[in-house]
Amino acid sequence: MSARAEPRLVGDGVIWLLVLVELLTFGILFLSFAVARWREPGVFLQGQGALSLSTGALNTLLLVGASWCAARAVMALRAGLSAAGGWWLLGALGGAVGFLVVKSHEFAGKIASGFDWADDSFTMLYTLLTGFHFLHVLVGAVVFGVLGWHARQGAYGPQHLNAPESGAVFWHMVDLLWMVLFALVYVIR
Repeated sequence: MSARAEPRLVGDGVIWLLVLVELLTFGILFLSFAVARWREPGVFLQGQGALSLSTGALNTLLLVGASWCAARAVMALRAGLSAAGGWWLLGALGGAVGFLVVKSHEFAGKIASGFDWADDSFTMLYTLLTGFHFLHVLVGAVVFGVLGWHARQGAYGPQHLNAPESGAVFWHMVDLLWMVLFALVYVIR
């Protein structure tokens, strides 16, 4: 008869507190966006019409791909495969950097066309939501880079998963926030 491991919350407890605070913060921003859209439907339809659904979808694929790589990294490290875990973390980094490049290109195009965050409530909330999310992706990219480097050095394994699990938890939150943001800002009219 084999001993069963006690179920445990992955990652550090502090990361879960951070996730809760971030979800509440973004929840308030999402609610603000929804209320403003309800009050000014014409402004929001016009603003959303200027967004590229295909660019938003590409960013969604990049983030989901990075989440998949992060999950595979934790699985590899849990199995004692440090090198593989490191490569998966670098794959997650690639997805994060891909998102940052695409979103930067999107922002640059908007700025070049005279986009001003203070034009109306849509542009202000779009800039706030996507800019704040962008910063979270940037943090996630740095985390993946550091974790990937440490994993390739053999720092993580079945008994040392706190940092990679916490990084993956943070990233999955970033991914979840994008799913809501993408639906709310790019898709729902």
